[in-house]
Parts: sequence; structure tokens; C-alpha cells
Amino acid sequence: MSHDCIFCRLVRGEIPSRKVHEDDDILAFHDIRPAAPVHFLIIPKVHIETLYDADGSHQAVLGKMLGMAGQLARQEGLTDGFRTIVNTGRIGRQEVYHLHIHILGGPEPLKPGWPGA
Repeated sequence: MSHDCIFCRLVRGEIPSRKVHEDDDILAFHDIRPAAPVHFLIIPKVHIETLYDADGSHQAVLGKMLGMAGQLARQEGLTDGFRTIVNTGRIGRQEVYHLHIHILGGPEPLKPGWPGA
């Protein structure tokens, strides 16, 4: 099934992005409204609306997303740690209904009150 959410459009190349990584299964790109000096997202290329909607059939792509997080964070200069956030649903403050992982960090520890604090 084809989806028309903004992230599906990014996957299809209809909207440009500052890519961090792309392969057959996932896309990682810089957030357009960064909440930290380094802030990028990792998304599956297959449309999964929320973490609620993920199931055993998504195990490989979900594992790949988490498995690549450290490598991509180091590639972007986050050598001393980072914050990983998955917002789920309205109460979880999910804004785009295509599962995504936020990776945030910078040269200094993230301050209290920053996303996910």
C-alpha cells in the first residue's frame, strides 16, 4: 500500500532531505527543526504509523534502526553519548505518523528540559 505521509514522500525522493544514511530498509536524515546541535531521525522505508502498529513482521527493520543508531551518531560527531526518543501516539507527542527514532546530542550534555528530559 502506498502512503502519502511526509516521511513516505521523503523515502520516495519527492521531498529533499539532508541524508545521514540510506539503504534498502531505512533512511536517516537531519531534522528540519533541530532541538539539539545534532538531531537526526531514523525511519523505516516501509510505512509503520506508530510503535503501537509494529509487530513481529517488523522485527528486522526495527532491529536495524536501533542497530545503526550508534554508528550513525558517531558518524555525526556524537562520540560521548546521545539521546534516543520514539514518540508514540497523541499522548506521546508524535507529530508525524510514520514511526521514527530521534537521535539528539551535542558536544555538551543535554540540558534538563530538552526533548525527552
